[in-house]
Amino acid sequence: MTSNTRVRFAPSPTGALHIGGAHPPLFNGLGARHIGGSFILRIEDTDLARSTEEHERTILQGLSWLGLDWDEGPDVGGSHGPYRQSERREIYLRHAHDLVRSGQAYCEGEAVIFSVPKGRTVAFDDLVYGHIEMESDTLKDVVLIKSDGFPTYNYAVVVDDHLMEITCVVRGEDHISNTPKQLLLYQALGWETPLFAPLPMILGPDGAKLSKRHGAVNVLGYREDGFLPQALLNYLVRLGWSYGDQEIFSMAEMISLFSADDVNHSASRFDVEKLRWLNQHYLKTLDPAAVAPELRWHLARAGLDADTGPKAEDIIVALRERVHTLNEMADKARVWFGPLAGYDDAAVAKHLTAAARAPLQAAQEALAALQGWSAASVHDALNAAAQGLGVGLGKVAQPLRVAITGTQVSPSIDHTVYLAGQAEALRRIDAALGKLPA
Repeated sequence: MTSNTRVRFAPSPTGALHIGGAHPPLFNGLGARHIGGSFILRIEDTDLARSTEEHERTILQGLSWLGLDWDEGPDVGGSHGPYRQSERREIYLRHAHDLVRSGQAYCEGEAVIFSVPKGRTVAFDDLVYGHIEMESDTLKDVVLIKSDGFPTYNYAVVVDDHLMEITCVVRGEDHISNTPKQLLLYQALGWETPLFAPLPMILGPDGAKLSKRHGAVNVLGYREDGFLPQALLNYLVRLGWSYGDQEIFSMAEMISLFSADDVNHSASRFDVEKLRWLNQHYLKTLDPAAVAPELRWHLARAGLDADTGPKAEDIIVALRERVHTLNEMADKARVWFGPLAGYDDAAVAKHLTAAARAPLQAAQEALAALQGWSAASVHDALNAAAQGLGVGLGKVAQPLRVAITGTQVSPSIDHTVYLAGQAEALRRIDAALGKLPA
């Protein structure tokens, strides 16, 4: 492949962008970016009964969330929109009628049908599976234009790929069976054929075809489940492609290292636990500012106002070692938004005892005296309070943790207190003091 390479992703808006459907745009985009080629988006919406604007919108949202941008398309407000087959009907009709005039197709009612030539061996060299042959006698005639005046998939894809100068067709391996019919149409129209490179299937953990019963298969469903786009892309690229033993890839590394020669044809199993591991890796290593917009989105879904609580970046730093997903993080962050919901009875019985009065009061005085509120200043204040009492920090931290969170489990005590905010932390300590036995 060269810088003249042109690839495309051509989803049908008959459903959301699912995990298997996200494979082709990722591999197409990486291949194009690696060699400086072009990546085109085309919406194949000629199935009038099943195609909807809502499905198209969901597909575009999924691509946008993943950061899979395309290079070319009709101008829409200064940006590239996708091509749509429904807007190209006259083009398909014109070429179908050319085939009728040349005797290679015939009309049957309102439909136009391609007459598959007999006695031919249809052969092509697949970039992944190698040389493939099929006898044309095994193929039925191909409907080009349906009775509703719209083209069929196998015909429209040939016309579009030719006119859009697609040089390599990268798509799911389930399309291999369509390739011989399409090659015969290329030959009938006198057009050069592109290269073909199918992608391996993605299976569920049980080895069956990935489906809804295996969990969220909609790309945006993985966002709702708290996964980062960086983690999902990294995981998807490793389903069918490898670079030595490397597991973690930034987008820049994917583009730099990607080669179609390294795509394998073995089906891959989707392992959500591996995805969770990758997601935590990115939570722990990405700049919190890069993760913050996604966390704010999850906080809003959880009914929490990110503008009135602690900064998203601070929440990420406090919790990223303790969670695997952003919705887990948003749930654990709930304790710092609004008044404390309540106390765990076991935590109260163990830590809010008469012996906790002096540590809590010392912590309260030290925190109230702070002029600058930060995790570091809270840390120093609590250490000073413990030293003043002649005890270890744990003697102050544990009753204070219960006072702030109502439980005995939380991040480090300095982050736990800091994220509550100075005024709220002091209020919660007051409330805890009121619960102590005389």
